[in-house]
Amino acid sequence: MTLLLGDIVQSLAEKVQIELLGSPALVIERLSTLEASGPHDLTFLSHPKYLHKLAQSAAGCVVVAPSAREAAVQRGSCIVVDDPYHCFALISQLWKKHHFPMPAPHIHPTAFIDPQAQLGPNVSIGAFVCIGAGAVIAEGADIAAHCVIGTNAAIGAYSRLSARVTVADGCSIGERCILHPGAVIGADGFGFAPHGGEWIKIEQLGAVRIGNDVEIGANTCVDRGALQDTVLEDGVKLDNLVQIGHNVRVGKNTAMAGCAGVAGSATIGANCTVGGGAIVLGHLQLVDGVHVSAASIVTRSLLKPGHYTGLFPIDDNAAWEKNAATLKQLHALRVRLQQTEKSLLQVQGRQEEKS
Repeated sequence: MTLLLGDIVQSLAEKVQIELLGSPALVIERLSTLEASGPHDLTFLSHPKYLHKLAQSAAGCVVVAPSAREAAVQRGSCIVVDDPYHCFALISQLWKKHHFPMPAPHIHPTAFIDPQAQLGPNVSIGAFVCIGAGAVIAEGADIAAHCVIGTNAAIGAYSRLSARVTVADGCSIGERCILHPGAVIGADGFGFAPHGGEWIKIEQLGAVRIGNDVEIGANTCVDRGALQDTVLEDGVKLDNLVQIGHNVRVGKNTAMAGCAGVAGSATIGANCTVGGGAIVLGHLQLVDGVHVSAASIVTRSLLKPGHYTGLFPIDDNAAWEKNAATLKQLHALRVRLQQTEKSLLQVQGRQEEKS
């Protein structure tokens, strides 16, 4: 299946200010990278450091910023827009909608739906889905094969749950959310009280509340709260294999890369990013606009927006604390050493002058 370049531009013009330089009759057969594109491919250039690759690209059309306009025109057809990366994201959505349309609403005969569950209009329920009593599935939701929707759980309008997603009892998913295969929403938080050499389970009595336009990666787990709910606000994006502990709150439009972990009762603000494999310890606070590098370990609250990086090798705890305290003084020690060296050189110079 193909699309005409003019049709793509017309659709984009409803959302962004866009300029086409080239033939609207150009047939676009696929979306591709700058390097691998052919004469019927559409690609983009978002960073100036790749400008040298533009002239070498065989792409039928390239989405570029105004700063690359002249170079793009010399090469061939182009779409000029303020934010090429954002524009290409919109094109990818258009492409998927055109080439992979949602199936017609249906309910598979093998699905089990409790009589007390409520299904809105135009929902799709896949094979072997299980929907518990009191669950609410809103209009246009798509529940793929082998999903489990617990008692009194809620799935918002037009949300999509891929195969084997579990939404446990009492948990809620907002509108237009996407949950990838194997995601588990609402498993018990890791709560145990030590007593007499044993671990006594603390029942997890809260739930999980997920806002609108949230995307959760494959095999990611969001634990239910112990007493209060675990909350993901609107627009949160979680990669694959992310762990969100009980009673965590994640602010709007925060994104976390694969294998990140957030321990219980941490609060993460809006518009934050957490790199892959990074860890945020429990009961800490990250204010809005904090960005944590991959594989970092956040051991204290970060109360000022900015970019943070922290790595330290594991060691005996007492030794680790001494080394950490020393490490924090290294810069001051370096400055003192430089001052001492400078003073010694000055003394040595005066002595050489006298001699």
